[in-house]
Amino acid sequence: MGMKVAKFGGSSLADAAQFKKVREILLSDADRHIVVPSAPGKRSAADIKVTDLFYECNRLAASGSDFEQAFHTIRERYHSIADELGLKVDLDAHLDEVSRNIQLGAGADYAASRGEYLNGILLADYLGWDFIDPQQGIFFDEEGRLDSDKTQTELSRLLAGHKYAVVPGFYGCDTHGKVKTFSRGGSDITGAIVSRAANADVYENWTDVSGCLMADPRIVRNPETIRYVTYRELRELSYMGASVLHEDAIFPVRIAGIPTNIRNTNCPDEPGTVICYEAEDYESEHVITGIAGHKDFAIINVEKAMMNSEIGFGRKLLQALEEQGISFEHMPSGIDTMCVVVHEDAIVGKKEKLMQRIHELCAPDSVEIHSGLALIATVGRGMVRSKGISARLFNALMKAGINVRLIDQGSSELNIIVGVDNLDFENAVRAIYRAFVIKENNRW
Repeated sequence: MGMKVAKFGGSSLADAAQFKKVREILLSDADRHIVVPSAPGKRSAADIKVTDLFYECNRLAASGSDFEQAFHTIRERYHSIADELGLKVDLDAHLDEVSRNIQLGAGADYAASRGEYLNGILLADYLGWDFIDPQQGIFFDEEGRLDSDKTQTELSRLLAGHKYAVVPGFYGCDTHGKVKTFSRGGSDITGAIVSRAANADVYENWTDVSGCLMADPRIVRNPETIRYVTYRELRELSYMGASVLHEDAIFPVRIAGIPTNIRNTNCPDEPGTVICYEAEDYESEHVITGIAGHKDFAIINVEKAMMNSEIGFGRKLLQALEEQGISFEHMPSGIDTMCVVVHEDAIVGKKEKLMQRIHELCAPDSVEIHSGLALIATVGRGMVRSKGISARLFNALMKAGINVRLIDQGSSELNIIVGVDNLDFENAVRAIYRAFVIKENNRW
């Protein structure tokens, strides 16, 4: 397979038992050369994430309060891991240094990053691998954005000197040499950055689920796992609400053409989901790849006779939205009608002013705003040039007694978006899933 970078989430490294699973996974494949650990996550629903404890320590220190009790909880978490695994690392020396720096005002980014840093120290000792501090290889610019070029150059050089290495996630270095963190979930981003810098063949993202699901399990009972999905499909699904990797965690490996494999630490034999640039070589079991959606949209319906012959009408309509600081999601149109779909939250307190500006700029025959709209995206590369997909989808919704209020399909044929009432959202998702997955499984 070639060189692999493996990132493990907080649930995968929450305690000593999980550390043992991670070690077994890593050592089972000699191609896994680099591991990116997160901070210890929750061991139970009532537990507190270590990163949240570090944030609390920094908050207390910044206000001049004693944070020793909170830090003692952190100290116990790491000692419970180190002691059970029989690690030789001088953990207290590292913990004392972190506590001292927080007391001296190192800041929130420094405090938050120490969860990954300390977990990386422990994991490196447990594996017998080299420890690489990302503060030496991942860089941010003056605006706080990732400096991709500098990071790619320096991190590639740094990684080249190590056969097997541990690189903590979530943080890097700012222009002043201080610790700078990514947004929450930043370990996923680190894993992608490291994969690109190492010129990896595969980026493995190990978590507590066995890949991406074809539908929300809170709506569809036991939905199937997506075996292969393209980055384009994933972008469509994540935009419509599917719980997948953040766009920032995809971009570095996407541009490098490196596939991402989402795996389950607790079920390591399951293949998970492979996210790749092109999936034509992988036969899809179903016509669609996945279903995702959101509630609480509003549709602004503008009517005007001879709209199609009026130059600049669409620009004027969008100008009205821009003036109110409102972004739009979709813009289906007809000869004498134009609709703009927006999030309901975006127009709260702005409806009257927005409608006034639309009337002033566009001089429409009528303007109406309808709320309570849910959007559902049916996504799949298998839909391209396949006959009868739309008929199949709308027939399923008709049989379920669901009225379709909006239809939007791009020229790529990669997805079909329908708008339904909020109250029909869950039933619509289930109806589409039955039509394209369950019936296909029954050779319908």
